[in-house]
Amino acid sequence: MSSTYDDEDQLPPKEFEIEENLGGFEKIESFDDMALKEDLLRGIYSYGFERPSAIQQKAIVPTTTGRHIIGQAQSGTGKTATFTIGVLQRVDNSKNVCQALMLAPTRELASQIHQVVTALGDYLQTKAYACIGGTKIQSDIDALAEGIHIVIGTPGRVLDLLQRKALDPRYIVSLVLDEADEMLSRGFKDQIYDIYQFIPTDAQICLFSATMPKEALDITDNFMNNPLKILVKQEELTLEGIRQFFINCERDNWKLDTLCDLYDSLNIAQAVIFCNSKRTVDWLKNELTSKDFPVSAIHGEMPPKDRKNTLNSFRKGATRILIATDLLARGIDVHGVSLVINYELPKNNPEKYLHRIGRSGRFGRKGVAINLIGSDIDFSALRSLETHYSTKIEEMPSNIADLI
Repeated sequence: MSSTYDDEDQLPPKEFEIEENLGGFEKIESFDDMALKEDLLRGIYSYGFERPSAIQQKAIVPTTTGRHIIGQAQSGTGKTATFTIGVLQRVDNSKNVCQALMLAPTRELASQIHQVVTALGDYLQTKAYACIGGTKIQSDIDALAEGIHIVIGTPGRVLDLLQRKALDPRYIVSLVLDEADEMLSRGFKDQIYDIYQFIPTDAQICLFSATMPKEALDITDNFMNNPLKILVKQEELTLEGIRQFFINCERDNWKLDTLCDLYDSLNIAQAVIFCNSKRTVDWLKNELTSKDFPVSAIHGEMPPKDRKNTLNSFRKGATRILIATDLLARGIDVHGVSLVINYELPKNNPEKYLHRIGRSGRFGRKGVAINLIGSDIDFSALRSLETHYSTKIEEMPSNIADLI
């Protein structure tokens, strides 16, 4: 998993009036120069990191100081490791109490963050635990009673544990919201506010996401103290290294045949196909299975155990094609994915498009996104995405196989 990165300075939007001096902090281009614990450095290098990415160069050290942080960077550039390293540096492992709380919008993402925390904190012997829905709450209560340094969880389960007094928040020094724009949206906002009431007033708050709309930033004024904002300009949010194309299928009901023709002509390691609804996911899975394509599917109405098994099977390469709703669009890192196909474009939500296509080209690897267009409505949505991200999505060339 070793990688190198292009470190290009990205100035934030003018409306935030943030200076690129990072509030007095400097960019640090080597993990060795970040004054990190020796055992944390061992964990970083054992995990496969060689040189910090742009967001890591700018945000790790400020995070270690306890400064409130709003961090935004492209998908696949190491945001999870950024806040994990910062928090691991702050945690005192000699104290057998919960000192950090990390929240994520989905069980899958919370589980993935837990894996990263466990790996990077291995030599520190940091005890991390994932509190997610769909599991027995008594298991969480028992684990927390034994002493956990870092809790990673979904808002509903964490709030439940706080209200039951099973999770003691008194010693928490850092609260992290991953996919923060989603966490501050209508679906989670009330739970996040309720959780915040339990957190010590002097605790550090860190928000990270690939997209950070102004509405989400406005909400942060209510509970963050002079946060350091590390943001990229809207027009720079299109993903470098990911080629974007469209195929004009002419009619919606011709998309399936187009998809089958595409697979017959390409040698793809793994791909994710995104649909807008559970119903379409299930229908497409049945259609492709009947045509002998080895596919799996995942959506939010599946039982948690089935979702976990499906994702693990895909990660291990047991299936090459995963059909998904936007449940999978945020934060799930599957290293073999070189191609994302939007069977349906997300409706009126450019941020979802960005998160979807970010599943390919992780950590500097090349990736391709293909959008199936079946109507004038699809074309209009495609042009809106081009305008929003100041990018050009071209018709798919005949040599697409050379690009994947």
